[in-house]
Amino acid sequence: MRAIIVGAGIAGLVTARQLGLAGWEVDVVEQSPGPRTAGYMMDFFGPGVAASEHIGLYPRLAAVAYPVEAAEYVDETGRATAHLDYERFARAAGGKVLTLLRPDMELAARDALEDVDPGRIRLHYGRRPTGFHDDGQRVAVDLGGSGDVRGEGQGAGRDNATTTLEADVLIGADGIHSAVRAWRFGPEEDYLRPLGMRAAAYIAQAPDLGSRLGRRFLLTDSLNRTVGLYGLRTGEVATFMVSREDGADGADGAGAPGDAPARLRRRFSGLGPDVDRMLELCPQDPYDDVVAQVVLPTWHRDRTVLVGDACGAVSLVAGQGGSLAIAGGALLGELLAAVTTPAQIPGVLAGFERQWRPVIEAAQASGRRAVWTFLPATARQRLVRRLVLRAATLPVINQLVARRIVKSIAS
Repeated sequence: MRAIIVGAGIAGLVTARQLGLAGWEVDVVEQSPGPRTAGYMMDFFGPGVAASEHIGLYPRLAAVAYPVEAAEYVDETGRATAHLDYERFARAAGGKVLTLLRPDMELAARDALEDVDPGRIRLHYGRRPTGFHDDGQRVAVDLGGSGDVRGEGQGAGRDNATTTLEADVLIGADGIHSAVRAWRFGPEEDYLRPLGMRAAAYIAQAPDLGSRLGRRFLLTDSLNRTVGLYGLRTGEVATFMVSREDGADGADGAGAPGDAPARLRRRFSGLGPDVDRMLELCPQDPYDDVVAQVVLPTWHRDRTVLVGDACGAVSLVAGQGGSLAIAGGALLGELLAAVTTPAQIPGVLAGFERQWRPVIEAAQASGRRAVWTFLPATARQRLVRRLVLRAATLPVINQLVARRIVKSIAS
């Protein structure tokens, strides 16, 4: 059996590994010229923990995780306004929470391809799909561009020729702007549901700042915009910046075209000296995209299926994107691994959607409800967030009371 996976992100790599372990031949197509190095810090918990333990990926993830002791909110003067102890957070999240850079999660998933027999999985970097075909019996992808093809266990070579790949199933794991989704189901504006925010993220060399941060997340306790900072083991500092797209606070529209560093400075300056320092170090092309969810009436058709953000982006507000990418990829790989004839594939893809869609929809609903706590728009909402974080140190009964107060004020 053969599969083509478009997208060498977390979901695509995990799916490829599970299929390769089951004896499938897998081509993974990625338009970027190599593994991506940009991305923000994520908390890894929930479904992905159980899935990664089940498939043997958890030790690799734990090996690249960062130790975090606390998340600390500060005002523009640097004064702490609220504090979240990560040990308590881990207990509330089921006991296991890893803090990982997104590129490191991808690295762990890519390194895990070494568990597959050499030659079964081929990574085609720098190749862009230019055409798709699905006649109900076979799928095919036309590739443009040139780059590396990497057969796991067999080194790398050049991949220059115009190529058409054929397989029994096509898996779109190419993110919220999925080309596979656009081909099979229509333009992204039909399915992309913006949450009214835009996010930027980058990593910069700032060893003095990283040393001062220690093992803390530093988060600005601000309205309509927020910045997070964390020091890395390399002496660099990772940052993410999120703002509303409606021009709140008199700033220019967050999605306006133009020079990205200048726009981010206009939008986020004044949130404290550490933030201003990171803005000075902003690269010319940081990660910069809309914060959105993907909502589709169906994820599969004939021999084509979507996985990860391509079909069910939950947004960074929901906080489980990496976890759901691993769990969804592992489930799809496990279900397809049981296929013995190509005729079974459409039914298996339908079964994957039936089993996984409720999990994604619940996470998306949670993310939509969490928008105001992640990015408060009023002083009242910010105050409630502070009270809830402070209540986390109180007995359980007081925490329950605090949650009820939050619900009544925020609704």
